[in-house]
Amino acid sequence: MRLDGGTGKTAWTTDRSVDFEGAHVTQRKAYCTPTVAWAGGRLQLISPSPKAVMAYDPNTGEELWRIRYRGWGIVPRPAAGLGLVFLTIDHDRPELWAVRPDGSGDVTDSHVVWSVDRGAPSVPSFLLVGDLIYAVSDHGIVSCVEAKSGQILWTQRVGGRFWASPIFAAGRIYFSRFDGVTTVIEPGRQYKPLAENRLDERIKASPAVAGEALFLRTETHLYRIQ
Repeated sequence: MRLDGGTGKTAWTTDRSVDFEGAHVTQRKAYCTPTVAWAGGRLQLISPSPKAVMAYDPNTGEELWRIRYRGWGIVPRPAAGLGLVFLTIDHDRPELWAVRPDGSGDVTDSHVVWSVDRGAPSVPSFLLVGDLIYAVSDHGIVSCVEAKSGQILWTQRVGGRFWASPIFAAGRIYFSRFDGVTTVIEPGRQYKPLAENRLDERIKASPAVAGEALFLRTETHLYRIQ
């Protein structure tokens, strides 16, 4: 659905081209925020759903292409760059996929460039920084993947449980986990930890940055760190 920002009126609605007949209600859910990006020589709205990821023309609502996948419940937000769209599939057995965004119709068998299942997240979104993807699994394994090839360059267990998505700011990447610890690393083809900082409460929300300030929300407090 697209709403007119000035009037609030519906500009278009498009039904998903997925058959949910017979699927349990829990298998009809997706929790992901769509991404609008210039990809494949056109503006695309990349919107995951259960059982498939679709790309739409944001001006008309026309479906451009779709990728079918097993499972349900995508949470990580897609990203686009380097001529590819990057996304995760399946909440229960997550994988990270790279897709060429220049197709039409069902491109499942023709446009998946690579897939990685090791260390893929179910909940936290991943980061595309330069030509590298950084991800943290729900169970605390941080991975660095070469975006063009899908080659895993390194993995590192930092421990803990993760719902918060990592962020990139001021040349550093921040990973905040359930037990209040934020691990800071330097981006690169080798794992380079810089710091670990601890707060006294759980962190489930993703950090945010404004100017030179980092904002962290715990269960009962909001912190500004500068």
